[in-house]
Amino acid sequence: MTFRKSALASLVALSVGAPFLAPAPALAVGCVSGALAGGVAGHYAGHHALAGAVGGCIVGHHMAVVAKRKQAAAAAARMQATPAPAATPAN
Repeated sequence: MTFRKSALASLVALSVGAPFLAPAPALAVGCVSGALAGGVAGHYAGHHALAGAVGGCIVGHHMAVVAKRKQAAAAAARMQATPAPAATPAN
C-alpha cells in the first residue's frame, strides 16, 4: 500500500470514528470554583492541595445544585402567587 492510500485510509477511519470519540458535555456546575478554593485551602493546610481540590469540587457542586433548586422553588412560588390576568369583555 502506498503512502497516499494509507494516509487516505487513516483519514477516513478518523473521520468516521470521530463522533464516537467526542466527550459528552460536563454537568459540573460549581466544581471549578470549589476546586480552586479547596486547592488553595488544602495547600495552606499541610500541602494537601489535591485532596482540597477534590473536596472543594464536591462541596461546590453540591452548593450549586442546592442554589439551583432554591431558585426553581422561588420561581414556582412566584408563578403561583401571580394572579392570572382578567379577561376583557369583547365590545
